[in-house]
Amino acid sequence: MPHTPVWFMRQAGRSLPEYRKVREGVGMLESCSRPELITEITLQPVRRYGVDAAIFFSDIVVPLRAVGVDLDIVPGVGPVIAAPIADWADLDRLPLLDPGAVSYVDEAVRLLVAELGATPLIGFAGAPFTLASYLVEGGPSKNHERTKAMMLGRPDLWAALLDRLADITAVFLRVQAEAGASALQLFDSWAGALAPADYVRSVMPASAKVLAAIADLGVPRIHFGVGTGELLSLMGEAGADVVGVDWRVPMAEAARRVGPDRALQGNLDPAVLFAGPEAVDAAVDDVLASAAALPGHVFNLGHGVLPDTDPGTLARVVDRVHAATVR
Repeated sequence: MPHTPVWFMRQAGRSLPEYRKVREGVGMLESCSRPELITEITLQPVRRYGVDAAIFFSDIVVPLRAVGVDLDIVPGVGPVIAAPIADWADLDRLPLLDPGAVSYVDEAVRLLVAELGATPLIGFAGAPFTLASYLVEGGPSKNHERTKAMMLGRPDLWAALLDRLADITAVFLRVQAEAGASALQLFDSWAGALAPADYVRSVMPASAKVLAAIADLGVPRIHFGVGTGELLSLMGEAGADVVGVDWRVPMAEAARRVGPDRALQGNLDPAVLFAGPEAVDAAVDDVLASAAALPGHVFNLGHGVLPDTDPGTLARVVDRVHAATVR
């Protein structure tokens, strides 16, 4: 490839008017279960921006719903769990995921691969810690009090919960890869809430289990978390081929922390996209310059596209990255 590849987390979503149009009157979970709608939404940013990869349109709680968890995605709130996990008996509500329960994912991936041609499709899933936090808290949490209380106060229960979630996640990712996804991203939204020692002891084993379980598929494995600057080396050690970096750590410093044997993904601050063309261009150039000496770099934002982002600004970023000469 003559340029640094670029795609954006949440490139398919609320920032696109065509997305809002096709989602009118359709709930999020329903949207994630209709193969033709998944296909259309996933393709929208590829058509508009000419990005170098599509990211499968889904939600991290889809596999939880598929194993029978009573949940909903509430607009303006996020995933809400009807009966949070609190004790050993609650684990019985988390059976291993049957691939047949997400046949719509398999169908959507196959449709997308046929439509995308040479453009790769990235599959994804939420990491065990982030899924566990939703399950234990009952929804999004600012401080993760119940999550950390279980993790530190009931370590056996916590370990069993994360191990179960690792198995569910691995099946969900395998379904996507076996249907044709070219890469897989494990997305740990809330890992930045953890101290490194807690991550190593209580979270890293489950993430490593997921990444090891899909190693035989022969597709690149991306591991990303938000606010994980202090965890970057550990997230690499967990088994990823590519480590995602948020905007808080320069790419060159992230490379020093992760080590020379892994590519990096990132890391433009999503808020910079609101600062005007000159500031956007300068920030893109800064990321590319900081990543120039890396053994591999995939340009991305340091988190997902914000809902009010101007699609024209994202198009500008793609064009600028593509126009830059790879050193």
